[in-house]
Amino acid sequence: MCRCSMLGVMALLAGPMALAGGPDVIVGDLPTVYHWTTGGPVVVNGVPYRAYSVGTISCNIGDQILAWESESPMHPVIPQNMYRLHDGRLQQIGMSWLKHGYCALQQDLCGTCDPVGPLCEAALGVGCSDPYSAVLNGSQGRLGPRFEVNAYTGEFVWPFSYRFVTGDAIYKRLQVAEADLLTPGAMYFVEAMYVHPEDAAARNHSNNAGMRRVTVNPDFSISVAGSTYPQTAAVYAWLLHGKGVDQPDLDVIVATVDVPNEGRFLLGYKVTEVGAGQWRYEYALENLTSDRSAGHFSVPASGVNTSGYFFHSPRYHSGEPYDNDPWTVSDSGGVVKWSSPKTYEQDPNTNALRWATLYNFSFVANAPPVFGQATIGLFKPGSPDTVQVGTLVPEQGACPGDIDGDGDVDQADLGILLANYGQSVPPGTSGDLDGDGDVDQSDLGVLLASFGCD
Repeated sequence: MCRCSMLGVMALLAGPMALAGGPDVIVGDLPTVYHWTTGGPVVVNGVPYRAYSVGTISCNIGDQILAWESESPMHPVIPQNMYRLHDGRLQQIGMSWLKHGYCALQQDLCGTCDPVGPLCEAALGVGCSDPYSAVLNGSQGRLGPRFEVNAYTGEFVWPFSYRFVTGDAIYKRLQVAEADLLTPGAMYFVEAMYVHPEDAAARNHSNNAGMRRVTVNPDFSISVAGSTYPQTAAVYAWLLHGKGVDQPDLDVIVATVDVPNEGRFLLGYKVTEVGAGQWRYEYALENLTSDRSAGHFSVPASGVNTSGYFFHSPRYHSGEPYDNDPWTVSDSGGVVKWSSPKTYEQDPNTNALRWATLYNFSFVANAPPVFGQATIGLFKPGSPDTVQVGTLVPEQGACPGDIDGDGDVDQADLGILLANYGQSVPPGTSGDLDGDGDVDQSDLGVLLASFGCD
C-alpha cells in the first residue's frame, strides 16, 4: 500500500517514461474535447444533459509490441470521465461508454518509436504513440458498454453489445448534467484510460489512466488547459489543484490499495476543522481496475457524534445494466458505513463502485482526526471479503499529536517529530500524523494544533 504526499506525486510525474517489461500502454496526452450537443441539451427525466468525447493519444512505454487488432478482442478499450473540483470536494460528474480501438498509427509522442509498419497497423510498436481524435472517440458505433469488460485481466466480450448502434446526441457518450457545468469557481478535469489484455497480463495495468484540467466555456464547449498528467488517475487532481489552479493541497493524501490477486483502488482523503469543535471527513474512492468492485465503505468512529452524511456517484446511462440508486449510510456500533442498495447475491447489477469510477463519502464529527483504518467491502464474491486502507478517522478524546502514546502532546512528541522531519517512515509512525508515509510540514501542523492536549 502506498500513500502519496505531494512530493511523492511530483517525483512520479517528473520521472522518465522508462521501458516496462512486456507491453505497457498509457495515456500520453488528452489533446482535445469535442462538444456534441451544440444544438442544445438533451433532456432525460427532466434533467438537461450535455455530451462530450475526449481525444486520446496512447503510448506504448513497454519493451514489447502491443496487439491492436480491430476484429478481435486484442485491442484496447477506452473509457472517458469528467470531474468537478469545488469547495474541497472532487466529484465524478460524467462517464462514457468504451471506445474500442481499431488500428494503431506509429507516431513519436512518447520518444523514439520502433514502428511495426508504415501505416495504421494491427499492433503498436515499442516507444510508439497512436492518436484518436475526440470525434473518433465519440463515434457511437464503436462505443461498447462497460459491463462486458474485466479491467483487471483486460478481457472483454467480443463482439461487444450494441456494436454499430447509434442514437441521439448523448447516447453512449460522456454525459454531464448541464447544472454540474455551471458551478461558480469550480475546476473541471477529464480522464481517460486504456485497458488491454496483453498490458494486463504483463501486470502493467495500474498506470493506464491520465487526466487533464479543462475549462467550460459559456456555450458549454470545453477547452483543454494546462498539461496532461500521464499515468495519473483523476483522484490526484484533488491533491494537485486542491487550493486552486496548479496550487496543491498538501492536506490531501492519496492511498493506494491493491486487492490480493485482483485490482487497485485509490483513496483520497482530507480532514478539515469547520469550527465549534467539529471536523469534516472527506473521502474520494476511485476504483481503478478492480472487477470485484466495492459494495460498502466504512470508517471507525467509536464514541463520536457524527452528522452531515454525504454520498455521490456518477450516473450510468444508455442501457448500461447497472442501476443508479444511491448507497445507504448507517452509524452504529462505532462505525459509519455506506452500503450499496443490494448485495451481489440479491442483484449483481445494483449500484456498486466499478472500475474507472469514483464515489464520494463524507461526514462531520465532533472529534479530531487520528490515523486509523477504513474498510472497503468487495462486491463480487471472493477472498478476501474486505481490504483495509490507512486513513484519517475521528477518535473522541484523542490527541492527534501524541506520538509517544503517553496521552498528551508535549515537548517529547515535538522532539520525536523533529528528529524524523523530512524522512520517509512507516505510515502512522515516528511523527507521520497524517499517514502519508513521511514527516513534513503537514504533520507539524497537526502536532502544533493539538499541543498541550491531554
